Amino acid sequence: MLPRPDAVPSALSLSQLRILALASLGGALEFYDFVIFAFLAKLIAAHFFPASQAEWLRQAEAFGLFGAGYLARPLGGLVMAHFGDVSGRKKVFTLSVLLMAVPTLLMGLLPGYETLGVVAPLTLLVLRVMQGAAIGGEAPGGWVFVSEHASAGRTGLATGLLTGGLTGGILLGSIIILLLHAALAPDVVSSWGWRIPFVIGGIFGFGAMFLRRWLEETPVFREMHERAETAETLPAKILLRDHRRGILCSMMTTWTLTAAIVVLVLMMPPLMQTLHHVSPAETMIASLAATLCLTVSVVVMSSLTDIFPLKGLGVISGVALSVGALGLYGIAPYFPHMLTLWAAFSGLCCGFVGLVPIGMLRAFPAMVRFSGLSLSYNISYAVFGGLTPAIISSLTPHTPLAPAIYVVFTALIGSIALWRSPENA
Repeated sequence: MLPRPDAVPSALSLSQLRILALASLGGALEFYDFVIFAFLAKLIAAHFFPASQAEWLRQAEAFGLFGAGYLARPLGGLVMAHFGDVSGRKKVFTLSVLLMAVPTLLMGLLPGYETLGVVAPLTLLVLRVMQGAAIGGEAPGGWVFVSEHASAGRTGLATGLLTGGLTGGILLGSIIILLLHAALAPDVVSSWGWRIPFVIGGIFGFGAMFLRRWLEETPVFREMHERAETAETLPAKILLRDHRRGILCSMMTTWTLTAAIVVLVLMMPPLMQTLHHVSPAETMIASLAATLCLTVSVVVMSSLTDIFPLKGLGVISGVALSVGALGLYGIAPYFPHMLTLWAAFSGLCCGFVGLVPIGMLRAFPAMVRFSGLSLSYNISYAVFGGLTPAIISSLTPHTPLAPAIYVVFTALIGSIALWRSPENA
């Protein structure tokens, strides 16, 4: 595979590095705030639902609240993307941090069912929906923001660093929960210690919002605004009229992204515990290794798009993703004491995740870029992010290789979609 003839990388300026740092930090904190709910779902269930209910029912209700955040992503993301394409990227990019920080802090301070009764879970639902709306605008807005600030030949690197920051938020959440359990006794964590990660996330979220005030509007949007080329009608209407192919290809590549993250990282611990009787401690360490290697791989693969053609990288990454999935679920069970190494290997094979935002950024013109990314990414993530656990759970009784087969199938779909995806200047 030959380098692109038009690839002329230039160094990132100090201003661009500052923008990348602020964007990545904010993205990591938002994803941290979003995922700690899942890590603490069992304790949340005990505090916000009646003690008279069965434990499994309370936990199911808590995960229902967690899922409500995913359902709110498309609507929240589309609304924020609309204003991002019409009024500017910076305003919406700063608003998304505030919309995440406020409910996260309130979750850590909200009294439980014994104090508020049914008002407690209803309030928690509202806060979770607010988080979902915020996260729906964060990733698409961040990708658009840093790519439009990046210098020539460094768009891939800039986008990859932000994507690495987003996945780093999942890693940060895992580390904070491990430190919490290491520092406090189990009864203290169950009583009030579980609130600490939410309070920390809320406080740091306000800090990220304050820092983002110093960001500048992107040069691309400023130029469109000066030329009066911003969307005068609904961006969604333009997308559905002129960019249906870009939407479809972007949704398919996002499906592959969700499969890689959900199946190889988030679902790996319970699947290994259930299918192959690996201890929870080992699977947690393996999950951390997979997340760390995933973060590294997306940055590396994204930066390679500044040098090599995206389509060729898509094919190579799709094959690598398939190999990583087959290794984790097909070979690792025969070497249970090497699970961490196989999990790390599967994370390194997830470079396709870093190509997805690059493909989406190129699929839409600047006038509707924010809305195009948000519509495709959030709808696909809401649908497939919700369906993937159910599909895997229904297939694993038939074959323990079901998770790997599913990832291989989505890798094929994603590689074809990335190859067929349109490219705008």
